[in-house]
Amino acid sequence: MKTAVYPGSFDPLTNGHLNIIKRAGEIFDHVIVAIGMNPSKQSLFSVDERIALIEESTQGIANVSVTSYSGLTAEFVKSQHTNIVVRGTRDSRDFVYEQEIANLNGLLDEQIETILLFANRDYELISSSMVKEINSFGGDVHKFVPDPVARALQERRNHA
Repeated sequence: MKTAVYPGSFDPLTNGHLNIIKRAGEIFDHVIVAIGMNPSKQSLFSVDERIALIEESTQGIANVSVTSYSGLTAEFVKSQHTNIVVRGTRDSRDFVYEQEIANLNGLLDEQIETILLFANRDYELISSSMVKEINSFGGDVHKFVPDPVARALQERRNHA
């Protein structure tokens, strides 16, 4: 059974992330969506909220699980008894960044293989930070994020 880890902050999950998850689910037997905990980063949603939102958004994908981790991605991947990391890339800037991270993970553990899935053109302009900014100004984010995330963003905005 081939398992892949899709690490990220997913704050919040976007339709671009969801597209990568679905596509990875068609390639691999099991996809672990892994929320990296970064205490130095200010997040809109807690790790538990992000796990719940991703689980709700991926209900129809049977071979996907969601968890969180702290520490090095390379160590987490190894702890999951796999060597495959899946990442999405939207543009050339993302590609260079992902190449650097893949090379670093390879230096930490030469067994790790990073698979890049290029963003579907419908999602190449979407980023979590853009979604948060649009939402903060009262804009409609429904076309950028799954419904559970849109509801959570609206609720967060209404209680800010």
